[in-house]
Amino acid sequence: ANLVQGLNSPDAAVKAEALAETERRLRDQETSKEEEEESKSRVNRTLINTRAAVRGCWAFEVKAVHSFLDAFLAALEKDAKERAKRRKRNERLANALKEKGNEAFRRGDYGTAIQRYTEGLEELKDKQELYTNRAQAYLKMQEYEKALGDCEWALKCNEKYIKAYFLMGKAHLALKHYSESRQCYEKILQIDPQKENLFKDCMNEVNLEEKRMKDEERAMKEIQSGKPAALSIKELLQKLDRPGQDILYYAGGIRILAGTVKNRTEQTLFRTNNGFSILKDNEVVRRGFCAEKKNSAEVDLSVSLLILWQAVCAGNEENQRLLLAQPDVNTQLPKLLSSGLSEIQKETLVLVSLYSETENGRRLLVEHQDLTKWLQILMTFVNSSDARASSAMNVLSDLAEEERFKTKCRVMLSTAVLPLFTQLLSSAKLVNQAALARCIGIMGNLCADAAIRRQMAECEECWQACVKLVDERFDVGTPKYQECLFAVLGLMMNLLLEWNAIIQSLAVDVSIRCMSLLTDKDGRIVTRATGVLSRVLPASSLAVEKAVRGGVVKKMIKILKAGGQVTSSYALKTLSVCTRSNSQAREDLVESDKKFGVLLKLLDSENEMIVGNAAFCLGQCLEVPGAATSLLDSNVVMILLKHAGGDATRTSVQENAAVALGKLCVAEPRHIFQLRKLNGLAILNSAMKYVHSI
Repeated sequence: ANLVQGLNSPDAAVKAEALAETERRLRDQETSKEEEEESKSRVNRTLINTRAAVRGCWAFEVKAVHSFLDAFLAALEKDAKERAKRRKRNERLANALKEKGNEAFRRGDYGTAIQRYTEGLEELKDKQELYTNRAQAYLKMQEYEKALGDCEWALKCNEKYIKAYFLMGKAHLALKHYSESRQCYEKILQIDPQKENLFKDCMNEVNLEEKRMKDEERAMKEIQSGKPAALSIKELLQKLDRPGQDILYYAGGIRILAGTVKNRTEQTLFRTNNGFSILKDNEVVRRGFCAEKKNSAEVDLSVSLLILWQAVCAGNEENQRLLLAQPDVNTQLPKLLSSGLSEIQKETLVLVSLYSETENGRRLLVEHQDLTKWLQILMTFVNSSDARASSAMNVLSDLAEEERFKTKCRVMLSTAVLPLFTQLLSSAKLVNQAALARCIGIMGNLCADAAIRRQMAECEECWQACVKLVDERFDVGTPKYQECLFAVLGLMMNLLLEWNAIIQSLAVDVSIRCMSLLTDKDGRIVTRATGVLSRVLPASSLAVEKAVRGGVVKKMIKILKAGGQVTSSYALKTLSVCTRSNSQAREDLVESDKKFGVLLKLLDSENEMIVGNAAFCLGQCLEVPGAATSLLDSNVVMILLKHAGGDATRTSVQENAAVALGKLCVAEPRHIFQLRKLNGLAILNSAMKYVHSI
């Protein structure tokens, strides 16, 4: 009884002592049992009967042991429940403290956040989020060693905790432990290969920071060695720091400084001597640069600053980052581009291009600039007749590679961008046609984004402007206009990946224009015109009918005879669309392609799409009287049989070949003899699963 009481005691020491006593008694009982078994195995010839006494004693002992075990297990169960209850309570308290810490962190009160996270850990020592949250707060407080310690504790809780490795990498980077930082980020990629973008960004940050430190060490050595170039940058910055000077004094000094910065070390010296604070610390310079309506002196100052920033930012990622971190620069860049002052616009475009031409620079622009208006701003330069147009298109082309830029473009596309773009298309004869061609191409590339493509495809004015541009090709026969035509056909092909009522209503107009381009001397134009036809004709049966009347079948056969895989693919798709729904098209194809020489040749292509469409066209035309008979002396059965029983990736190849073979044998039964010779009846029978109707 005392032992059971001890096991249930709330006093930990009493409970431990009772537990030890229980274990001792169980061991003694086990020893006694072993001795009893051993005595039974010996030869004992004594006739004294001792079983009754032993049995009674043993039953008593077993009962006692069972009582102890039951009590022991009950105590363990009770202890487990109490532990679970305490953990649940502690977890609730820890979560509440974590939320309080998060609130303090969001306010920027990192000391309080650390205190709350610490209190949470006192309640629950194995809560990994509290360690990493506290590590994050330590990073903000620049207590990097403590942050490392918390990350290590978090990893003891969960060795695959990505956030711990991420923050540990940040702490090592701050301590200039570049190798260790890289190892942390490599560990993230090992744990989750899907984090490749995060890995790249982190590794890029380490590389840039290491490069920055080496640059600054090298620059410091040049200062210490007393090199004239290094000292002159420092002296010039000190002169520019003089307050109350005339604006022309500052403009001239900035120009001289820009001419002094010629290499990476001098760029670094500009940075380490607080060169980027010139706007913040000098009110005359800041006011002149930020003026809405600039006089000639303010224009000269702004141009001088832009030239200086070009010099200090060219190829220098850290300087690029610091420049965009200046609030006034960030605010003024789009205003300078829209200023209408050609000299300022020119130098601003040169500066922006330093960012747009590199992946890291584009990332900085996306992070620091509101790019929702940049597509519209840069597109405006198509009206410029000088180098600004080309520079703007270069920047726009670079930015179009960024997915985040495409996301920004969606915001003002319908309200601001498309009206401007439509106006430029309608004025193709008047604007910079080389820039317009590039602009159209960029808009076509942006159509890779489904949301942008959908908005553009639903803009009727945009479609009408495209048609107008095609119409005016006869009035403007210049090579530059030809590039605009080529680009607009590519844009139309991309927009035709959508399907809407506007496309359906304009299908006839678009197809008529494309038909007129099929005789163009430029093979690129012919290819794209054929591509547009292949995509616009399915939108309208009336468009198909007019195209057939206009001789589209004969023109497509001519294109197919000339070869060229891309053009042939479009031409064959066009024939497929026409022969599927128009009996006249089928008759025209039979007449234009004697004994189906062109289609049979295409059936031997290695391109599955071409083979599938060729088989489809052939199957459609076999409905024309006499068409199947004209193939009696050909190897068409063998070709179709090969594809019907083949293992093409596209099932449409087997399906279309099986349909064509079935129609061939129905229209001209004599082909069945050839099928039998080739042991093809079984193959045809198995392939008939693809045939829906013959």
